[in-house]
Amino acid sequence: MRPAPVFASGGRTLGNILSATEWMLPSPATQVHTISVLPSHSPSHAPHFTFSNLTTALKTAGAKGDEQGTPRFDVVRDDLLHPLANGNKARKLDALLPLIRRRGATDVITCGGCQSAHAAAVAVHCAEWGIRPHLLLRGEQLDVPTGYNLISLMFGNVTYASRSVYAHRDEMLYEHAKKVAGTSGLVLWADDIIRDDLSVDEETVLENDSRRVVIIKEGAGTVQALLGVMRLVEHLSSLSSFHNDEEVHVVVDAGTGTTAVGLALGAVCLGLNWRVTAVMLADTLERYKEQEKSLISDFKGLCHEDCHELVGTDGLVHWVDRFSPRRFGKVLGGEIASCRQVAQQTGILLDPVYTLAAWEQAVDLCRGDGRGAKVAMIHTGGTLGLFGLAQRYPQHFAATANGQA
Repeated sequence: MRPAPVFASGGRTLGNILSATEWMLPSPATQVHTISVLPSHSPSHAPHFTFSNLTTALKTAGAKGDEQGTPRFDVVRDDLLHPLANGNKARKLDALLPLIRRRGATDVITCGGCQSAHAAAVAVHCAEWGIRPHLLLRGEQLDVPTGYNLISLMFGNVTYASRSVYAHRDEMLYEHAKKVAGTSGLVLWADDIIRDDLSVDEETVLENDSRRVVIIKEGAGTVQALLGVMRLVEHLSSLSSFHNDEEVHVVVDAGTGTTAVGLALGAVCLGLNWRVTAVMLADTLERYKEQEKSLISDFKGLCHEDCHELVGTDGLVHWVDRFSPRRFGKVLGGEIASCRQVAQQTGILLDPVYTLAAWEQAVDLCRGDGRGAKVAMIHTGGTLGLFGLAQRYPQHFAATANGQA
């Protein structure tokens, strides 16, 4: 039986908090596709699996019903939230962007790599909401801008920062924000404007032509970013395919780890029997656990909630290494081919840096988890990053005579 939702002080539940929050996305809804996993009889498929998108296949006239007992997992298609700025980048801005607009933000500054999906998402969504985006991108301008770098250049005001300057992110962001604000403007950190009651502070009234500049740290790893992810959990739990399952095993790739923590916190606060597995891609286990502890602490303050008994000593997220560990951003041989196989067989586009790692984990869990738990992968988007990878690794994208690269 589903446990009762967690109450904050004064009788506030997570549902109360989410219903009182202003959102960037018109709806938390997202498509969910079911993928079947079968052994492959083709020696060219390195993982020896073949995939089928049962959700789209059953819409085709004359399509056969899915085979009972076939290993399968769900894919939460957050990559379809927005044509340019989707996935967990949009979820993390879902509650944050309306908050900073209510605080009178005229400009937003953030940073990221040259092909940063986060920076591009901030640029797109701020432009849509009438806020000027300023992006500090690490490295040098590309000879031919593509992918997220191109989107950043089109929607935002881009400045390239040397790697030595970028190494001191906070100082870099603050100095640039002061330049944008000018002598009569105000600089705020997104972390500092988040209040327990989610209300707007009465700040010093600025002149009409003065700027109020808000700094969002790299990756938007703030407590406010958790709420958009928790809103997704609430939506998924309302679907019959999730609500009827006693146990759900959620898989997500982890950059900053914020999305994984938001998923786990949402499940706990809503009384769901969900387990969140996060594939570590950009940091050490110790750093991810530190980030988890920090975000949970901030969330307790945000919600006036004492949830020590719920969190436990081991935390909420099950952190795991990817099957083929490597330096962040590096692509191994055969991974582009794996993404191509998935795209051709299911219509779902993955990238080898982030979402392929979550896909591989979901495949392994649905084939090996004998407890019968539903396995669901959160597609965190990021597919425009393939353009940048094609520039760096052109040999992996080349076609051959028989159409197989």
